[in-house]
Amino acid sequence: MVSRQPEFSYGGQAVIEGVMIRGQNHYSLAVRREDGTITHLQEPLNTYFTGKLRKIPLIRGFLALLETLILGIKALNQSAALAMVDQTPEGQKEMSPWVLAMTLAISLVIGIGIFFVVPQLIVTPIHHILHSDILINVIEGLLRLVILVGYIWVISFMDNIKRVFCYHGAEHMAVHTYEAGLSLEISHVRQFGTPHPRCGTAFLLTVVLVSIIAFMFLGWPELHWRIISRIALLPVIAAISYEFIRFSGLHQTWWIARQIAVPGLILQRLTTRQPDDSQIEVAISAMEAAIAADTGQEYVVRFNKSAEGDSQAPPLVD
Repeated sequence: MVSRQPEFSYGGQAVIEGVMIRGQNHYSLAVRREDGTITHLQEPLNTYFTGKLRKIPLIRGFLALLETLILGIKALNQSAALAMVDQTPEGQKEMSPWVLAMTLAISLVIGIGIFFVVPQLIVTPIHHILHSDILINVIEGLLRLVILVGYIWVISFMDNIKRVFCYHGAEHMAVHTYEAGLSLEISHVRQFGTPHPRCGTAFLLTVVLVSIIAFMFLGWPELHWRIISRIALLPVIAAISYEFIRFSGLHQTWWIARQIAVPGLILQRLTTRQPDDSQIEVAISAMEAAIAADTGQEYVVRFNKSAEGDSQAPPLVD
């Protein structure tokens, strides 16, 4: 075992039958095709998200949120195309940039409607009963939290989502293995649990919790101003939440950092599942491909077996 502190904190997300890993200057995508092989791609990240602004506190939180939305939808689209490539001779085409932009816009509208407009519509009729602006704002925030947890709980019963959650767990386990300085082997990955303190799920939960504190002091203006104020403050709340998650992820030896991570780790019991070995192979491939791209190496997926059953390439990370 090699013990070291990683120079860069890799992260990613689960996609359709695969895993995306975000590296320093590139991201990689590894997907299990219908024929059982793993295919991957590596692309450079937009320099807007990797430049000097990414190092400035608070600003980096907003950039991280924006990048997560854009890169997340792009990776989902690419994974769908890669996973379905065996169904037709020409495979499934990726969506055009304008369709991706429209998808992102629609997703934002739906998200704002569910998590900001709906709670307001529910609590507005009871404001005159409570006669407390602070209390009604807290109730609205708690309702937003219930909607978030309820939404995740409901979709967790869907078969396709269960597989995504397995890949989510595999991604976390691979990141844990890399951060522990172990080689990316299935036996090593299996030593770690599926939750991770820097998970996007933890980030969403932190955003909701921070918003409860922030919004409780905004009073109770007209409905349209309440909705506008919450949308306008979302980038600020996301920036603050990112700093909490970043601090927690980088200082897990500190007691306070571990306590900050606890709510997110608990929620990840819903968003992660224990993966099988084939899903761990995909996560390892995505991690190795991202590291290879950042270091200028050529990467060949080593879990695609040859006719003799031998791996095609040796482990990349030692």
